[in-house]
Amino acid sequence: MKRDLSGSSVNAGDANAAARVPSSVLPLSVHAGVLAFVALLAVAPFVLSSFYITMLNNIGLSSLVVLGLVLLTGVAGLTSFGQAAFVGLGAYISAALSTGVVALPAALGWMHSPWAALCIALACTALLALLLGSLTLKLSGHYLPLGTIAWGISLYFIFGTLQSMGGQTGMSGIPPIKLFGLALGSDRLIYGLIWLAVIACAYALINLLDSREGRAIRALKGGIVMAEAMGIDTARSRIVIFVIAALLASLSGWLYVHMQRFVNPSPFGLQFGIDYLFMAVLGGASHVWGAVLGAGVIVVLKEWLQGILPALLGRSGNFESIVFGLLMVVMLQRSRDGIWPCFAALFSRFMPVRGRQRKLDLQAPPLARRDMPNPDEVVLDVRDVTRRFGGLVANNRMNLKVLSGEVLALIGPNGAGKSTLFNQISGVDTPTSGTVLFRGHDVTGKGSRHIAALGMSRSFQHVRLLPGMTVLENVAIGAHMRGKRGVLSAMLRLDRDEETRLLAEAARQIERVGLKEQMFEAAGSLSLGQQRILEIARALAADPCLLLLDEPAAGLRLGEKQALGELLRKLRAEGMAILLVEHDMDFVMELVDRIVVMDFGTHIAEGLPEEIQNNPAVLEAYLGASDDQ
Repeated sequence: MKRDLSGSSVNAGDANAAARVPSSVLPLSVHAGVLAFVALLAVAPFVLSSFYITMLNNIGLSSLVVLGLVLLTGVAGLTSFGQAAFVGLGAYISAALSTGVVALPAALGWMHSPWAALCIALACTALLALLLGSLTLKLSGHYLPLGTIAWGISLYFIFGTLQSMGGQTGMSGIPPIKLFGLALGSDRLIYGLIWLAVIACAYALINLLDSREGRAIRALKGGIVMAEAMGIDTARSRIVIFVIAALLASLSGWLYVHMQRFVNPSPFGLQFGIDYLFMAVLGGASHVWGAVLGAGVIVVLKEWLQGILPALLGRSGNFESIVFGLLMVVMLQRSRDGIWPCFAALFSRFMPVRGRQRKLDLQAPPLARRDMPNPDEVVLDVRDVTRRFGGLVANNRMNLKVLSGEVLALIGPNGAGKSTLFNQISGVDTPTSGTVLFRGHDVTGKGSRHIAALGMSRSFQHVRLLPGMTVLENVAIGAHMRGKRGVLSAMLRLDRDEETRLLAEAARQIERVGLKEQMFEAAGSLSLGQQRILEIARALAADPCLLLLDEPAAGLRLGEKQALGELLRKLRAEGMAILLVEHDMDFVMELVDRIVVMDFGTHIAEGLPEEIQNNPAVLEAYLGASDDQ
């Protein structure tokens, strides 16, 4: 399935075996607009003056850094003010090697080439990003951006202390890049290489976002709990995008230093890190081509303001920073998605082109499935699970068993501790004491990703979807563990066969739960009841043998409840074990095989539906009445 140039998904028509997926959310005119932009870039060196070529080069160099911020901040929601430091890292490493400041043995003389310096700079940047990311990304909230400021400032001051490279004064004499024997020693000659890098990196990120790994990255915004429950290694995903953003910044630094042929610390300070982040926000932090647009607007505006404001105010100074600050406030209030969506919509209005379509191959080979449990096998065994929060006992020595091919309901008044027990079972939380056995494995406190890999999948009491992604993509997140292709394969589009199979599996599960007509709609546009059904489809895409459903019937209309009940009966007939928390007693009594009742975190009753209906302890818990009343 194709996406828009920002990696966003699409609305489409029918969802048959030959379901068609438009190539973008926006009309093909946006793609045509990008092609027109590339054509103009190709013509520019032959018609523009050196001043404008230099400006375009600066836009391209900034765009590379901002592309990383789109992935890091816009898509994954991780704010970084330190990207300028990675630009400096690429610049200084390449300058040191290519000028011979770093003495090397004769056998390693080839490393003084700018191209060899690029490889070494990228390798060093990746290693440092791994180290900084492993420390910084453990922070949350406002501590994360503060952490990026800390190491960004540290690297900036380290650059200034390198006396071998001129300290704060800087160093000149850096050789130009040579390409096919041609020395790219002027802005006009290096122009093509800069923009080739920008376009290649932009499309690599688009490919990445249109993949299994890209959905995992985008799922980070939906919360770690949801992503881990779907089998996504969120720590790995965060590190991956942090490293990619650092590498893009380092590449920009390499190009910068060989374009300028001079280096000093000033372009790598915190102010530039803030500027890069502002470019991402202005252009559209979650849109790939918004990075180029934002960089272009800020570079041009900065050049213009630096010329006009001193003349108007009668004195020199960085007055453009005041304007940028005010513009940032206005943008955050009026258009948090940036100007790219408005720009794309405007372009589409004046250049409407019908979007090309490609087929969603529902006949693709199915993904491998796990073996279902044997009949009457104990799939889940909860033994004496207790969970304390200080002096509050949320679960007190809870016991229950779920067999294969059985629907077990966990009921009780509000605040009885049902969802807390769900969290202990699924690995979201760790019991204070007790044991959780899943298919014979002790999974107590193992973590939801580990448990999900064994075949347990769940929905949530409060719906956790990615509203901006389509129904199809949300369900495909559930199938994440059933794919293997990594980031590099996605960027180079070597994962297309696997991607076809993952999307086909998602489509089959969507049809299975009755959301076929909504397959290509944004998940956020569905009703609450449909969103709950969507969560079940996502859970089924993981190919579970135990399904945990937290209030699945809440918000459903009568017909939807009946369809859900029929679906759960089919799953039970296939041998799947189902544990559900539900407040709709009519739904529970007509569906489940057994019921466990909780009150104040304690197991108070267990039995068949008709037994529970007449149990005095249950009546007292729900009605607050004693036996003799």
